[in-house]
Amino acid sequence: MDMRVTRDIDRPAREVFEFFSDASNNPDWQTGMVSCEWTTPPPVGVGSTYEQKAQFMGRDIVSIFEVTRYEPGRLLAIATIESTFPIQVVRTVEPLSQDKCRVSAEITGGPQGRVARLFEPVMARSALKSVNRDYDRLVQLLESANSATTENSPSE
Repeated sequence: MDMRVTRDIDRPAREVFEFFSDASNNPDWQTGMVSCEWTTPPPVGVGSTYEQKAQFMGRDIVSIFEVTRYEPGRLLAIATIESTFPIQVVRTVEPLSQDKCRVSAEITGGPQGRVARLFEPVMARSALKSVNRDYDRLVQLLESANSATTENSPSE
């Protein structure tokens, strides 16, 4: 599978990057995510690892991810080092203005084996739908945080 997704978010690039580069936030915006915990101490950087438990198409998936590239505020690349669903993800954030940015993600990989190849077209469509919903949820979550901040700020 090879997927690409892009979303514009009405939040500063720094805030968006900080949120999605912290894997412990994954259950807040990713479908089927049960838990996600860092297995290495902070700060996040190349070589950092985390364990993720998820469900996809009715199956439990436990994966260990490693950060393979990290450019603070701009790029996070991760790859599974243990999983029944091996993938690589590269997420970037690009400022569009002071309070708006563009998030892009490239996701490659997927289940291995003969049976997986038979179901790949169905799985690819399902995965793409899921990824698009996830990034829509990310936008909604971060922009609603912006609304709450604006609503709670003192009026001038």
